[in-house]
Amino acid sequence: MTKPKMAAPYAGLFKPGNKLKHKKTGGFYKVVLLANIEASLEPAYVYESMKSHDFWIRPKAEMEDGRFELLSE
Repeated sequence: MTKPKMAAPYAGLFKPGNKLKHKKTGGFYKVVLLANIEASLEPAYVYESMKSHDFWIRPKAEMEDGRFELLSE
């Protein structure tokens, strides 16, 4: 049995430090890194609210489906 490959922190569409805007809510977030969900090893982003400084985790596929807009640096 082979071990699933872990997500590299820089392997996603969004890179650590990128700033994003959620298109529906208008919230602003900063990408921390790409990680893996422990139960499934599914790649997921860890990101921080730029308003409340709460941290969130969202599956990579969901994060990259068009609901977030990359802000220019």
